[in-house]
Amino acid sequence: MWVERLQLGEFRRFQNAGIEPAPGLNLITGRNGAGKTSVLEALHVMAYGRSFRGRVRDGLIRDGKEAIEVFVQWRESRQPVSDSACADDAEGADASISRKAGIRHTGQAWTGKLDGMPVTHLGELCAALAVVTFEPGSHALVNGGGEPRRRFLDWGLFHVEQDFLSLSRRYARALKQRNALLKSGAGASMLDVWDRELAEAGEPLTRRRQVYVERIQTRAVALAATLAPSLGLRDMDFVPGWRRHEMSLADALLLARDRDRQMGHTSVGPHRADWNVGFQVIPGRDALSRGQAKLTALACLMAQAEDCALQRGDWPVIALDDLASELDREHQQRVLAWLCAHPAQVFVTATELPQSMLEMEREGQLQVFHVEHGSVDRR
Repeated sequence: MWVERLQLGEFRRFQNAGIEPAPGLNLITGRNGAGKTSVLEALHVMAYGRSFRGRVRDGLIRDGKEAIEVFVQWRESRQPVSDSACADDAEGADASISRKAGIRHTGQAWTGKLDGMPVTHLGELCAALAVVTFEPGSHALVNGGGEPRRRFLDWGLFHVEQDFLSLSRRYARALKQRNALLKSGAGASMLDVWDRELAEAGEPLTRRRQVYVERIQTRAVALAATLAPSLGLRDMDFVPGWRRHEMSLADALLLARDRDRQMGHTSVGPHRADWNVGFQVIPGRDALSRGQAKLTALACLMAQAEDCALQRGDWPVIALDDLASELDREHQQRVLAWLCAHPAQVFVTATELPQSMLEMEREGQLQVFHVEHGSVDRR
């Protein structure tokens, strides 16, 4: 899939601005604070319902205005994707279809449309446009808490398995009910009902996450060897959230019930799941430098994008914020070479045209935009 038009209104510095990017590699330049990252944020809001820098109400709305507005028009093909396809390969383009979506968000409430029809669930918008984002905070995927790693798994499943969202929502509803009962001191019979519901949703949810990690692991290890061979990424280990090799989730919930009553919340289950990365030499993720954590996260995110493409038959949009400051020149060149060998639309932000992209611009492989004074202009 590739974005044909992105429009944003009352979004940080932008009163009203738009961009019509190329299907391949797009560079957005501008001085620090000019708003180049906001262009990627707008894409992220449409694809995730929030910015990668926080919630809509946390500074996204332009001063004195009521809401942000984002409109995206894109094309998607759902054609089989070849590992060896090039970024400028137009094969299958005639089979693509045009789609569009818009959202207005006040920070408290939102309204949206998808292909001209109103949507009632934010998930409908998020399911339509797939965007994989690498940004300065992405190292938290590796050395942060478990929540971003669970989101990573669920994003991948959400975009390739149509019924995963309903399964995830079923588990979340059951978890909320069980926690409320634990806090209220409800009797065993009521807890039995929600333990059963949690187990019936949680077991298949966990199986899907396990399979997904095993699938991503193969690609991430291979990608790390290409993008950052010095890392020595060895494997990804899934942690289900309870001692799954010893007991079922139903048994684990029953065993933990007295402790959960004391704490007032459910201590075992898929909501406590996680995954770890293993390395050939580095002892573990706690021993990673910030740069190593970023490279590991990048390998995982690009593996996710590649898996999404092969499962759906259509590449997600890839957004790389401030790539030049996040990676040294050697790693930038490796990343760009890998991206140019695949038919993904890519957005990169930078304060100026990086040395690694000069030749690409001369050969017409790169579209450059410049952000200044609240506008985005094609160079």
